[in-house]
Amino acid sequence: MTDTFKAQFFQHVDASVPQYVAELGEAVAIPSVSADLQTHLKDIIQMEEWTKSYIERLGGSAELLPNPKGVDDDGNELPPILLAEFKAADNSESKKTVCCYAHLDVQPAAKEDGWDSDPFVLTEKDDKLYGRGSTDDKGPALSWLWVIQAHRKLGVDLPVNVKLMFEGMEESGSEGMFEAIQLLSKEGKFLSDVDFFCISDNYWLGASKPCLTYGLRGLAYFSCSVQCCEQDLHSGVLGGTVHEAMTDLVQLMASLIDSSGKILVPGIMDDVAEVTPEEDALYETIDFNCESYKKENKVASVSNKLMYENEKDLLMARWRYPTLSLHGIEGAFSGTGAKTVIPAKAIGKFSLRLVPEQDPKRIEQCVSDHLNKVFASLGSPNKMNVTLLHGAKAWLSDPNHPNFAAAARATEKVYGLLPDYTREGGSIPITTAFEEATQMNVCLLPVGACDDMAHSQNEKYNKKNLINGVKVLGLYLHELGELNGPKPSDCRCVELTPEELMEPGAFMRGFKCKCFM
Repeated sequence: MTDTFKAQFFQHVDASVPQYVAELGEAVAIPSVSADLQTHLKDIIQMEEWTKSYIERLGGSAELLPNPKGVDDDGNELPPILLAEFKAADNSESKKTVCCYAHLDVQPAAKEDGWDSDPFVLTEKDDKLYGRGSTDDKGPALSWLWVIQAHRKLGVDLPVNVKLMFEGMEESGSEGMFEAIQLLSKEGKFLSDVDFFCISDNYWLGASKPCLTYGLRGLAYFSCSVQCCEQDLHSGVLGGTVHEAMTDLVQLMASLIDSSGKILVPGIMDDVAEVTPEEDALYETIDFNCESYKKENKVASVSNKLMYENEKDLLMARWRYPTLSLHGIEGAFSGTGAKTVIPAKAIGKFSLRLVPEQDPKRIEQCVSDHLNKVFASLGSPNKMNVTLLHGAKAWLSDPNHPNFAAAARATEKVYGLLPDYTREGGSIPITTAFEEATQMNVCLLPVGACDDMAHSQNEKYNKKNLINGVKVLGLYLHELGELNGPKPSDCRCVELTPEELMEPGAFMRGFKCKCFM
């Protein structure tokens, strides 16, 4: 990548901002809400067709893959998945290939929910672009198209082959995507020659410093039900004569975690890895402040206290250790006023965020054993049942992988500083799906800020982030193009041993293999 290209590319992006804002406005105006397929399936398909037409105008090939799952559990037709490809002009077969994932569906939104403007009309105020999907995820998705367009207009060949995989159900569980990834990863299929994956569907840790994300926690979501009778009872007439379900459930829920955040379920911490010196060092330079964190999350005006007052300890608790949260009780009276009822059945909802090496199935066994033991100690005649409603493994990548190194160099050339390397407490299951199906590295390269309010009222995308995001993604392609060595997707050799992975320079080889990068 030459300095001349960088200067021309940056100049083109800066001059194209009015076009970008107008086109993002067109995309935001399509209410592609995946939570209501009966109403909005046509809008999701319209959004996908709008994007497909844009890709084809740029000279790319595109198709709408019928959703492998067909219909959801309610019998609603599921939207297709958009697949597209732009080949490098010269020797494309020998060039490396990156697959960029994004989603074109959005969360529900209405002005009466508390928005300051119509959520489906992109509204600019103070250099911020307000609208549903502006940052999550239509802005980042369109940024890849703007990068391609810039190369076309500047007459510059793409340094790598670019594949796009855009879905329309991410906000509703990515139905059909996991089946599609498995099908498309087979020999000769769409994903079989992909060397790197890049996802821009998360956010910076703060509002000003960019980051790269290399880890996400997994999830184990449970329900615990206790039933004492067939229907609700009058507490005045029958109170004191039956073993109440709520009394049992409250004690069961209290047995899971204490007020200091310590998980009380035996075995949960057994598989948690120790912090290595290398990992510990990654936290030293992260731009994070506990006082700002309290204010951002509306804690300062209430308790003004966090579990940890040290930045490193707080981030580790948030990212790399498991946590347990109590979410609510179904079946109990929760309305306003007073209702003197004994619930016939009460169902507690709670979840654990999991870290690498923790298996949701083993966690299920630990939780089930614990609650059964506690329930037996109560001596209650009621019926108790524990159910794992959803489980997903954690994802942890190698921040020293060439894919991350390319993203870091691109970020530094745009912002003038290296990004923070972060993990997140939430889950993005698609990352694990890509890596497990293809064995290729996934880099999370966020372009939006922490205060973009994705999923909330007044979702916005800073115009500055939009501009710099396009620049980072464009330079990232060129940094990938400059990586030496064979295509990682061509590798069929054995993985490196744990000892070999510890050797200096081992990360410069392929993804856990012996191909030298």
